[in-house]
Amino acid sequence: MKFLVDAQLPRRLAHLLTAANHDAVHTLDLPRRNLTPDDELLEICARANRILVSKDLEFADSFLLKQKPSRLLLVSTGNITNNELERLFQTHLSKIADAFESCMFIELDRSGMSVHT
Repeated sequence: MKFLVDAQLPRRLAHLLTAANHDAVHTLDLPRRNLTPDDELLEICARANRILVSKDLEFADSFLLKQKPSRLLLVSTGNITNNELERLFQTHLSKIADAFESCMFIELDRSGMSVHT
C-alpha cells in the first residue's frame, strides 16, 4: 500500500510503514515540506494512489462531501505519545491493510479501528 503521512503526525510513522513493506512518504519529504497546502496533498494522493494518513478532521469532511482524498486513514487519538502511536499502528496495521482492500475510510483511535462504509 502507498501512504502519505500528514504534517501533524511524526515522520517516524512513515518510517514504520516503510519498514512494514509499504510505500510511505511524510509531508517533510515533499518539496514544500510541512507547508504543502491541503489541496496539493489531495492531488498527490490522487495522482500516486496514496492513502492519506491524517489527524485533520477537515479531510474527513472533504472525504464525506467530495470523496477527496479517495482513501483516508483518520487518526483520532487526541494527544498521544509517538511511542503509543507506533504501538497502535503496529497492533492494527495488518487489519488496516486488509480493510483498505475493500473500503476507503478507516478511523484509528485508542481503542482500535473503525471501518466507515
